[in-house]
Amino acid sequence: MNVALIDPTARVADGARLADDVEVGPYCIVGPDVTLEAGVRLHAHVNVQGVTTLGARTQVYPFASLGTPPQSVHYKGEKTSLVVGTDCQIREHVTMNTGTASGRGVTRVGNNCMLMTAAHVAHDCLVGDNVIFANNATLGGHVEVGDNVFLGGLSAVHQFVRIGAQVMIGGVTGVREDVIPFGYAIGQNANLVGLNVVGMKRRGFSKSELHAARAAYRDLFFGEGTFADRLAGLRERQETSPFIKALVSFVDAGGKRALCHPSRGVVAQED
Repeated sequence: MNVALIDPTARVADGARLADDVEVGPYCIVGPDVTLEAGVRLHAHVNVQGVTTLGARTQVYPFASLGTPPQSVHYKGEKTSLVVGTDCQIREHVTMNTGTASGRGVTRVGNNCMLMTAAHVAHDCLVGDNVIFANNATLGGHVEVGDNVFLGGLSAVHQFVRIGAQVMIGGVTGVREDVIPFGYAIGQNANLVGLNVVGMKRRGFSKSELHAARAAYRDLFFGEGTFADRLAGLRERQETSPFIKALVSFVDAGGKRALCHPSRGVVAQED
């Protein structure tokens, strides 16, 4: 540990594991079971507690509090953990809790994530890579978030909800049901309003792939017959499109929450 990189006003407990080039700014507090990997920077007034690991080059800004006990009535002081990946930007007032013994025992946030001011990651959540939380976006316990997801400002995700990869959640949206991969959901009680086409284009989807994705979306949510029948039809076509394969796999995996659908009267997206 290079003490020259630790501000004299900071408090780093015995037992904490810090790489040689870690920077701990003024008035930070680092607990005894914390690991800060190479290049981590705690700017100032940061609290890191619990069995917490911050991955290489992650930066944490003032008044963030990471690795504190889960906000769960079932937590009885068990030694659970928080793991944050590499190259994350954790802005002011962000909070993240450790897992629970009755859950996963760990809360995980992936690589290259940005959590803007006052975002919250609750106990036992799994967050993928390249996820952006806008200001005050909040996850309840046990939420799963795929890669390349954007969570709008003041959005709130109910516990046990799954959000597929490359989803866009609009601002001030309450998400209480699972959102399909590549979906775009918005509303006080979230409804699907289509696909995250802008995100798909940015990640290299061709015109033909976008056409297939839109057709599959229409078939699943606006086609003839029951939902189960329409899903079975897509299952037969899943090898023809990465979108269809991801969609079918997500729905088949299931979860504790229902699937988010378009609201009644919404017209299917046009090409």
